Amino acid sequence: MPDLQNQLILVTGATSGIGKVTATKLAKMGAHIIILARNAEKAADTQQEIKAAAGHDKVDVLLADLADLGQVRRAAAEFNARYPRLDVLVNNAGLIFGSERQFSPEGNELGVATNHLGPFLLTALLFDKLRASPAARIVNVASKVYRIARPELADFQSARSYGGLRVYANTKLYNIMFTQELARRLRTHGIANVTTNVLHPGVVASGFGNSSGGLMGFLTQLGRPFMISVDKGAETSIFLASAPEVAAISGGYFDEEKAEPVKHPFNTPENAARLWALSEVLTGTRFLD
Repeated sequence: MPDLQNQLILVTGATSGIGKVTATKLAKMGAHIIILARNAEKAADTQQEIKAAAGHDKVDVLLADLADLGQVRRAAAEFNARYPRLDVLVNNAGLIFGSERQFSPEGNELGVATNHLGPFLLTALLFDKLRASPAARIVNVASKVYRIARPELADFQSARSYGGLRVYANTKLYNIMFTQELARRLRTHGIANVTTNVLHPGVVASGFGNSSGGLMGFLTQLGRPFMISVDKGAETSIFLASAPEVAAISGGYFDEEKAEPVKHPFNTPENAARLWALSEVLTGTRFLD
């Protein structure tokens, strides 16, 4: 087990599921954990649970709904004021929404706002703190469901064609493309002390998908006996956040702690650059241009 003493690690979506397991196990390795969560009460309860499990008090809370870009900016500003650097950023939070199209405070479709735009902006706003680390890692949680993605950047907000599962699959492909494009830009800018990788956690028996309702909620319940545990689902996140053997790897897609090729016709360098540019416009930030 790696010794993460003095490591500052921020985990989003850490009040349940694999995010909670990830934060807890990294804290047990000695890391100073900052959990970013939407719900203050759940965050406070999780904070106390992780402190008890880890046997130390280095567990802090930042509050923000990733779909609300104003809240992301506020949380990032709070982090930047409180901490000297960031050693690991785990963009774990992600949701699947139901049959009705919903919108964020900025008017973005809620799935793309939560799963892609929020993490993109958070990473951009914390990037200077990542650069201040001797060896920083960005870990993004995607899903093998990317294989059924059918993205159209001309209909990025799903105004013409909406479906909860389709949006989720598209955003998981965006997570992968963001990671690979970020790795490319890090290399282009000669930034060697920051790496980024992305992973499929497995089909996890957590509360994920329950709130989506309809067919997706039904299928989630039906498939639960065949799913892996949250502890198993968190293993690759923890591996990418802490293992010495992946310290120098960047731009990889991992499943069960092993690198795999990403096979999707939309995943081209040209489309990744277009996605990046569109993300900059929608979040109002410039990042490694």
